[in-house]
Amino acid sequence: MEMIQFVHNYNDESTDRGFQFEFYCDRCGTGYRTPFKPSVTGIATEVLDTASGLLGGLLGTVTEVGDRVHSAAWERAHDAAFAEAVERVKPHFRQCPRCTQWVCVERCWNQTRGLCKECAPDVAVEMSAMQAEAAIEGAREVAHAAKSEEVTAEAFDEVIRAVCPKCGAPVSGGKFCAECGAPLTAEKFCAECGKKIPVRAKFCPECGVRQV
Repeated sequence: MEMIQFVHNYNDESTDRGFQFEFYCDRCGTGYRTPFKPSVTGIATEVLDTASGLLGGLLGTVTEVGDRVHSAAWERAHDAAFAEAVERVKPHFRQCPRCTQWVCVERCWNQTRGLCKECAPDVAVEMSAMQAEAAIEGAREVAHAAKSEEVTAEAFDEVIRAVCPKCGAPVSGGKFCAECGAPLTAEKFCAECGKKIPVRAKFCPECGVRQV
């Protein structure tokens, strides 16, 4: 059998009954499993084993010889099945000429650059990630500014929720939950004068009464 150049990251799921292989992307770990291919020698061995059992071991010698023949024939069939499996899944992989990793075409191959996305990241994806990071950093700056002299704590008093406080569904802004309709922004009113006050206020800024 000729040498086969392909991924080192694979599992051999073959048994006496047949052959099956699973190949993995070196970058993301996505697996591609080949269809199960029955083994002719495995089926023949099962027939001999069944016959031997029915005849009380009279075919013992025959099955021993069959096992030796099966072993050699199975190995040859296994090699052929592996070569066939490689050819079957190879179109789903590319080998990066820079890092030499075998990566999946679907998720980890930059077709424009002819390199894996580890060596040549997707520009649009990276820009989107940078925008998200910038937004998070901006939110941090606003949060820190709320405690500075320029901005009062009340200006940043509204709590921005990631999930609905009632049903737990994820939310992305707005005043009400899109799933259950519950309000996302808590409001607090002075028990004495009824004026709206900051949620974390300990005293009413209008009448000075301590809040519970």
